[in-house]
Amino acid sequence: MYRAPVEEIAFTLKHVAGLRAALDAGRFGDLSEDLVDAVLAEAGRFASDEVAPLAKVGDTQGARLKDAAVTTPDGWAALYARWTEGGWNGLSGPEEFGGQGLPTMLGVAALEMWNSASMAFALGPTLTMGAVEAIDKHGADALKQTYLAKLVSGEWMGTMNLTEPQAGSDLNALRARAEPVGDGTYRVFGQKIFITYGEHDFTDNIVHLVLARLPDAPAGTRGISLFLVPKFLVGEDGALGRRNDVFCASIEHKLGIHGSPTCTMIYGDGFAGNAPGAIGYLIGEENRGLACMFTMMNNARLAIGMQGVAVAEAAYQKALAYAQDRRQGRAPGYSGEGMSPIALHPDVRRNLLTMKALTDAARGIAYCCAHAADMARTGAGDEAAHWQERANLLTPIAKAFSTDIGVDVASIGLQIHGGMGFIEETGAAALYRDARIAPIYEGTNGIQAIDLVVRKLPQSGGEHVHGYIAELRADAEAVRASNLPGFGRTADRLDAALDDLEAATRCLQAMASEGRASEALAGATPYLRLFGLAAGGACLARGAVAGKDAAHVALARFFAENLVAECHALRDRVENGAESLDAAAAALAV
Repeated sequence: MYRAPVEEIAFTLKHVAGLRAALDAGRFGDLSEDLVDAVLAEAGRFASDEVAPLAKVGDTQGARLKDAAVTTPDGWAALYARWTEGGWNGLSGPEEFGGQGLPTMLGVAALEMWNSASMAFALGPTLTMGAVEAIDKHGADALKQTYLAKLVSGEWMGTMNLTEPQAGSDLNALRARAEPVGDGTYRVFGQKIFITYGEHDFTDNIVHLVLARLPDAPAGTRGISLFLVPKFLVGEDGALGRRNDVFCASIEHKLGIHGSPTCTMIYGDGFAGNAPGAIGYLIGEENRGLACMFTMMNNARLAIGMQGVAVAEAAYQKALAYAQDRRQGRAPGYSGEGMSPIALHPDVRRNLLTMKALTDAARGIAYCCAHAADMARTGAGDEAAHWQERANLLTPIAKAFSTDIGVDVASIGLQIHGGMGFIEETGAAALYRDARIAPIYEGTNGIQAIDLVVRKLPQSGGEHVHGYIAELRADAEAVRASNLPGFGRTADRLDAALDDLEAATRCLQAMASEGRASEALAGATPYLRLFGLAAGGACLARGAVAGKDAAHVALARFFAENLVAECHALRDRVENGAESLDAAAAALAV
C-alpha cells in the first residue's frame, strides 16, 4: 500500500526547488516552515489512509452512466466530501474567495500525494483548480462573485472542454458555436469529447469552461472564445435554478483511470425540455478565448507532470516492497538460508535504482517549475519577468519528461514483479495502465517538445535558457567543491551532459534563425529528453550537496554514472537526425 514520502517531498521542496530560501526571504508572508511541514504531513496522511484504500475499487468498478447521470465508484463521493471538508481544494486558491493562498509548490506537492494514492480520483479536483485560476484571471467580477467561492471550496467542480471529434490537438478545426442572446449571455451548441469529470455525483453543480466560435469570428484559433457553461443555472441569490441544456451522452471505456468519468458532452440539444442552446457566459474578450484557456492549460500541464511523478513514486514503492519479499535464486554474496530476496540481484537492484533516480529527478524539475511560478507571482518588474520565463521554460519539461518517466518507471515496476506484474491482483498493471494517458492529454508530449523549441528557447533573445544552463553548471561545480565522499565521477558526468545540452540548444537556435524549421522540429523530442536528464541530474546533485547524506549522494552518483550518458546520443539525434528521418519516410509508404 502506498505511503506518502513526506520527508522526501519536504526535502526536495526546501533544498532543491528553493522553498526554504523563499520562506527565509519572506516571499510568502507569515508562512513558516513548521506550517509547511504540518500541511505536508496531513496531506500525506489523508492520501495514504483515505484515498489509497479506495484506488482499487475505482479501478475495478469504474464510473457508470445511466440516463445521462454518472455514478462514481463506491465510496468516492463520500471521500470527495471528506477531502473538501479538509480544505484541500482551496489550498492554493485565492484568499478573496475562501482559498488559503498557499504557494504553488505546496499545491503541487499535495497533488503528487493525491495522484500517487489514486490518479483517477485526483483528476477531477485538478481541473477545478485550473478553472479557478482561469476565472480569477480572466472572468468578469459578476462571474467571480457567482462561481469562485463554490469552486474554491470544492462545493462545485470545474471542467475544461476543448476537444471535438475532428479537433484534437489542432483547435483550428473546432466547430462548437456560441450565439449571442442579446442580454449578455450566449447559447452554446456543439459536441465535446474526452471531458474529464464532465458528469459525476461529487457535487450538485458542474462549471464547464467551453471553447466555441461566435458567428462572425475569424477563422483559425484567432476566432475562438471561452464560455462558462454551468450544469445548473445560478440565480442572483446564489441558489441553483433550472438545468442547463448540457448533458453527458456517453462515457469512454479506457485503458486506465477507470474511476474517472471521461465524457462526451452535448451542448444545445434541447435537453430537459430546454429551448436549444446551453446558456453560457463569456470569459475574457470575444475571440480571445484560447489565451484564457491557456491559463488553465498551463496550470494543468504542471499538474499532469505531477501525475507522472506520482505514478512513478507509487510504482517504485510497490516494486521495492515486492522485491524485498519475493525470493528467487541466490544473489552473489548472499549468506542467508535458502533463496535470496530478488532485491539483492544486481539486475533487479539496477532497475529499482533507475526507478527511484528517475522519479526523484522528475520531482525536482516539477517542483522547480512550481517555485518559478511562485516567484513570478510574488515578484515585480524585471524579477517577475525573469521568473515567468523560467516557469515558461520548465513547464513543457515538467509535463513531458515527468510523464514519460512515469510510464518508464511503471513499466520497470511491472517487470520487477515478473509474471505477477501481468496479473491484476498485484496492482502493478493498474499503475502502468493509468500512467499511459499522461503523455497524451493536456497537449501530447510531442507538442510539449515543439513548444519548448519553438516558443521557449527564444525567450529573452535566446539567452534565458543559457542562463539556466549556467545555473545547472553551478550544481556540478558544487559537487566538485563539496569534497563529500562517494560522489565518484558525478561532477564530470554532469559537466558532459550540460555540454551536450548547451551544444544541442545552440544548434536548435541556429536552425531556427536560418529558417530550418523542419530540422529543428525533427530534434524537438530528443532535445526535451536531453534537457530533462541533464536538469534532473543537476537537481539530484543539488539535493545531495545540501543533504550531505550517503543515500542522496549515492543516488546522484548512480544517475550521473548510469543514466546521463544517454545525453550524448540524444544530442547527436538533435544535431544530425533530421536527414535520416526525412529519408526514411519512404519506408512508411503503403
